[in-house]
Order: sequence, then C-alpha cells, then structure tokens
Amino acid sequence: MTTEQKYIDLAGKVAIVTGSGNGIGRGIAHRLAQAGADVFIADIDLAAAKSVADELKSNGHRSEAGKVDVADTDSTESMVYEAISKLGKVDILVNNAGVGGAPGWTERTAGSVEDWMKVFEINVLGIVHASKSVAQHMIDRGSGKIVNIASGAGRRGSPGFAHYSTSKASAINVTQAFAYELAPHKINVNSVCPGILWTNLWHDISDRRLRMTGDSESSGREYFEQRFDSIPLGREQTPEDIGNAVAFLASDRARNITGQALNIDGGAMMN
Repeated sequence: MTTEQKYIDLAGKVAIVTGSGNGIGRGIAHRLAQAGADVFIADIDLAAAKSVADELKSNGHRSEAGKVDVADTDSTESMVYEAISKLGKVDILVNNAGVGGAPGWTERTAGSVEDWMKVFEINVLGIVHASKSVAQHMIDRGSGKIVNIASGAGRRGSPGFAHYSTSKASAINVTQAFAYELAPHKINVNSVCPGILWTNLWHDISDRRLRMTGDSESSGREYFEQRFDSIPLGREQTPEDIGNAVAFLASDRARNITGQALNIDGGAMMN
C-alpha cells in the first residue's frame, strides 16, 4: 500500500458499490478496500460480482457480493438489507451502475426511444432507487456518504449520444437535490465525473463513432487516443483515478463537501 493510499482512512466503514463487477466499479471497490473499508460488491451479473469479491478477499479484505438490478426498487431494498445482514451496516453508497443505451445501442447512429428510456432507468432512477433504499438507515445512524458516478458527458452534449449525456447531467442534478435533502442528517452526497477511460463502454463508443464516420482504417483504441489532444494533461484516466476521488469523498476529510460534481478528466473541462 502506498503512502497516498494510507492517507485516506476508511477503516471500520462499510461500502456498497453498484455495478462493481467490472470496469470503473471494480476499480472503486479495490480502492475503498485498500483504504480499509469492507465492500459489498453489487452487480446485475452475480458471477462477476462474486469474482471481484473473491479478488478482495484474496488480498485480505472483507467483502461480500450480491445481485442487484438498480432499476427495481425491490432489488435495491434487498441489496441494502443483504449488505447490512452480512457486513453489519452501510456507511458509504457508491452509485456506479450505468449503461450506454438499450441493447443494440452501438449499432444506432442516434439514441432511440428505448435508449432514452434505458439510460434514465439505470443511470438516473438507479441512483434514486439505491439512495432511497439506504437513506433511512443512514438517517437513523446520523451519518453517511453517497457518491454518484456521473460523467464528463453530463457537462457537455455529444452528437448522437444525447440520451447518455442527458442522463449524466440528470445524475449531477439528482446529486444536488439529494445533497440538500439529506444534509440535515449529516449525510454527504457528491458526484464524480470521469473523463475518458478505456473500459468496455468506451470501447463500444469508439467502435460506434468509427462506424458513424465511415473510418475503416482506425482501430477503436486509436480513435480513443485521439481524444488525448483535448486533454491538457494529455493522458487517459483510469479506474484507480476514479477510485481515489471516491475514496476521498467517502472519507471524513470531505465532511464539509456536499452537492459537488468533481471532474476527473485531466483538465478537459475546467469549472
């Protein structure tokens, strides 16, 4: 463990991370565990969730896994109940689960009605359902941290991807609304806006853009790397970068930060 990782102390805390069976969510789960938290891995893919929980256990961390469909309030209620039953409490909720659209969205040049409905079901209502499911538990305990994973796309619209950008802008707005509602109970609610990370989502986005532009020469990774030109620091972000931000916002060091949206994008957007 590095000095930087020791700096954030989450020992004795219990975190739920939705959509943590892979990608950014997996990186967040590992970072929270490194900081000392016990982590409940929640994902619609139970096998993937169990795999990540096993990774954490093999590194000496306490972790459990469960299946969740954040679009279903009964499922998010069960997720919170299971986490409390197995790990004793919930101090931190990370709403990371998200999608780029309905099945087949990568084949479409613009979002269909189904795409709009799906991203709001998961990327927006998923935050609402999970947050409401854990809120009373946190209120009863007089503390809590909720961190929502939004996106740089929520700061600026994107051609052909309006459904996703709008859902992430809504995630930022929901963060602010819940921050106001839960502040009297000493519950902090913030969001993190990742820039570009070479995850499954960005792999799909790159391939889709190449088809839209008719570019049959470039690879998805090459298209992705072209985006570095718009990043002042000139490099991509990683799940660990996002995990570091989440760990900070979930810690007592961020006790006076709420309702904020933190860009982790190498300076691509400054505000």
